[in-house]
Amino acid sequence: MNFEELKIIEPILKALKKENYTEPTSIQEKAIPLILNKMDVLGSAQTGTGKTAAFAIPILQHLFLDHHRKSKPQKIKSLIITPTRELAIQIAESFTTYGQFTGIKNTVVFGGVKQGPQTRALHKGVDVLVATPGRLLDLINQGFIKLNCVEYFVLDEADRMLDMGFINDIRKIITKLPKRRQSLFFSATMPQNIVDLSRTILINPKKVAVSPVSSTAETIQQSLYYTNKSSKKDLLFHILQDKKINHVLVFSRTKRGADRIARNLKKQNIIAAAIHGDKAQGNRQKTLTKFKTLELRVLVATDIAARGIDIDKLKYVINYDIPNIAEMYVHRIGRSGRAGEKGNSISMCEPEENIYIKEIEKLIDQKIKVIKENPFPQTDKPMTAKEKRELAKAKEQKKQAFFAAKKRKKQNKSNSSKFSKRNKKQI
Repeated sequence: MNFEELKIIEPILKALKKENYTEPTSIQEKAIPLILNKMDVLGSAQTGTGKTAAFAIPILQHLFLDHHRKSKPQKIKSLIITPTRELAIQIAESFTTYGQFTGIKNTVVFGGVKQGPQTRALHKGVDVLVATPGRLLDLINQGFIKLNCVEYFVLDEADRMLDMGFINDIRKIITKLPKRRQSLFFSATMPQNIVDLSRTILINPKKVAVSPVSSTAETIQQSLYYTNKSSKKDLLFHILQDKKINHVLVFSRTKRGADRIARNLKKQNIIAAAIHGDKAQGNRQKTLTKFKTLELRVLVATDIAARGIDIDKLKYVINYDIPNIAEMYVHRIGRSGRAGEKGNSISMCEPEENIYIKEIEKLIDQKIKVIKENPFPQTDKPMTAKEKRELAKAKEQKKQAFFAAKKRKKQNKSNSSKFSKRNKKQI
């Protein structure tokens, strides 16, 4: 099947041809006809399946045809909510790309940056607004955004949205939307809380699903080092002694871990930087640009921050931490070997992560090649359930002690201040 068979209008087809898009992906083939027929859609699809085009193309088509039927001043007719800044920017760029010959205007709003440029863009008038929940609500409360004209609403990456604690923000936003609208709901997974949320948004939805990604591209060579937690930073430095690995994306499970990895690499005179949700938006975009232009050799990222990273020629991905969700491994290593290029995935597994490797190999139905020439082999044993409980208890006690000491310090400071004021009055 090609895009012409999906009854896409000429201005959008022209843009797709310019971008060398010929055949729709599975999710596009299933979703586009339903959306063009003004049906609500509940989509189960992960990042990397072509999901953005699946909703952007038909929304642009609706808006283009509506513009020709009624020439009203530009108001927000379509709202797309997504959890991260990088993904919001990427979606907005997709609307710009597919709609470049339609005259449909879009803009994106997200937190972490000054709102001035965003509010000025809104003031000029836009048809499509892509937003993260927090900044959207903030601008609504300030009176910069009204959603009373929205006809097409998309909630993207719903499971991530709930994981990041946006559920209450989403509910507030929904109350501000017109009841009569077309709604599209996309989520990689469909646990009960996601299904319950979808029922508050959709009316008689048509369900479309793309099977979870379970196969890795044949162009990606996968390898695995079994090591100890304490040896990972030394092993990473050993791997990066190979000068061929001159452009690499390193995955960390946590934000703090990403910062620590980047710091350790800099100490070894390796040009590296971290990107995650605690970084200011300007900093993140600057770092990402440096990585894309090869000014950075190593970019260390968390899974959520990496959602907006799309680099065709990236050859190397390193899993510093093994993901505890097997599908996430497939998405991570899929950042390399794109568009038919060759890619390399290198994973570093500590004892506690051995079980994750087994789950990954079961999902992808193949064994990952183990590197035998390993200067830092795995010698530690995985912790027992009892040891894990004891460690968790010790961490909790340490955390409580820290906050108790902080509280005492604050109280002492307050008492000292009161005592000082009393003495001054007496003097």
